[in-house]
Amino acid sequence: MLTHLIITYADPLDHSNTVPIWYKLRQTNIAQKWAQRVLLAQEKGYPIDDPSRFYGFGSVAEQEARALAHMKMLTDQISSLRLESLPELASVHDQDTLNFLHHVFEVEHGLLDAKDTSSDLAQLLGELNVHVHRCESIQRGAHPRHVVTYYGLPKTETLTDDDCEYFETDIKFGRVYINYVEIGKTLHDLFLDNDQYIKPDAFRPFNHYSADFAVQLYNDPRLGLASELETYYNNNKDYFKHLGFSWNELSKRIGNIPVADICNSLLGPNIMGVKEVLGFTENRQYIKQVEIR
Repeated sequence: MLTHLIITYADPLDHSNTVPIWYKLRQTNIAQKWAQRVLLAQEKGYPIDDPSRFYGFGSVAEQEARALAHMKMLTDQISSLRLESLPELASVHDQDTLNFLHHVFEVEHGLLDAKDTSSDLAQLLGELNVHVHRCESIQRGAHPRHVVTYYGLPKTETLTDDDCEYFETDIKFGRVYINYVEIGKTLHDLFLDNDQYIKPDAFRPFNHYSADFAVQLYNDPRLGLASELETYYNNNKDYFKHLGFSWNELSKRIGNIPVADICNSLLGPNIMGVKEVLGFTENRQYIKQVEIR
């Protein structure tokens, strides 16, 4: 059995300034399968897509300014390659424009990377997707977290019924969750976004997984989430039934699947405090190394 995930955080400007933080792997079948995917990604040489993909650090105003500036750069570059202008995002709270930009990503990048695009455009579209979600993260509270994805790793693994028993709706500080890898939106995403642009085949319940993961650095009980999503489902029942999804099926895939929990001080596997962890990571927002032991 694999027992630990060790993430080495580094100063983006000085990669020798590091802090390793240990996470204890859960001894569930899905956690072990996920850990094996991480080992496979590393064995095959798949790189971490963006080692600086951190959210929720710094003031909200600073985060908004950086996000809007990056979105403008991306939409300008994508427009020049597509020969068709994309709308400019004026505010991270403009959900309608964010939905449209995500729709462009879905259509042109292709569901689950199935559609061919030029390498330059594909990379820019991938960045667009990430920054759409960054803007949404800011508007929904700018909670601290970070995401690790492995560029190019095939997303072929699917969750079993037994795996789905481990979905949970609350968010816990220092907990590691399998990242959603579908190109599309979950039921929760549709509920939050009120998305009018999404294509029917781009609604994707959490089904595939890869080595990708998210480390949440905040707590949120998300009380009543399942009830809210059931109400949303019932209000849009014809849409979901047309796609062949019952509430009974979708209700089993709400939330995220945990695979590890923080358990470390600098000198060994002891519990770290919230302020201690946030202090270490705020100044080291770069993933230098991921280890599975």
